[in-house]
Amino acid sequence: MNTRADMFHPLARALHWLMAILILSMLFIGAGMVASVSERHETLIRIHKPLGIAILILAILRIAIRLRHRPPPLPADLPLWQKIAAYGSHLLLYALMVAMPLIGWAMVSASGEPVMLSASLRLPSILSANPVAFAWLRAAHGYLAYLLFLTVVVHVSAALYHGLIRRDGVLRSMTGPARPDTSG
Repeated sequence: MNTRADMFHPLARALHWLMAILILSMLFIGAGMVASVSERHETLIRIHKPLGIAILILAILRIAIRLRHRPPPLPADLPLWQKIAAYGSHLLLYALMVAMPLIGWAMVSASGEPVMLSASLRLPSILSANPVAFAWLRAAHGYLAYLLFLTVVVHVSAALYHGLIRRDGVLRSMTGPARPDTSG
C-alpha cells in the first residue's frame, strides 16, 4: 500500500480515531465511576477494565506502526517551541496510553480482587494484594486521568489551530486527503 509522505499511514489514522473514541469514552466512564456509588458503578467497572486493556493493546500496536511508518514532518516554518511541544505532547500521550491501563491493572491486582475482563476472562495479577500500593496506585490513576484529559484538550486545540488558523496540512495529514472540488 502506497502512503503519501504528507499523510499518516492509513492504519495509523484508523487507530488514531478508534483510540480517540475509546479514550474519550474511558474518561467519561472513569468520571462516572468516581461520581457513582450506585449499582451503575459495577456496570461502569465491567466496561472500564476490558476497555483499558483494549487501549493498552492498541497503544502498543500504534507505537509499532509509528516506528515502522514515520509520521509526516511538521511544517518547516513551524516555530521551534511548537515543534518541541508537538513532539513532547505526543510522547506524553503515548506514555499515558500505556501507563494508565498498566496502573489500573496493577491497582486492581493490589486490591486483592481478581482482574476480570469478563465473567470468564481473568488476567493474572501483576502485584500482590497490598492496601498501601492500592491506595497509591488509585491516586496515581486518578491524577494521570486528569493529565490525560488536559493533554487531549491541548492536542485537539493544536489540531484545530493547524486546521482552521494555519491551514498547513497538519490536521489533514490525520483526517485524510481533502476531497477534490466536484462542483464546477
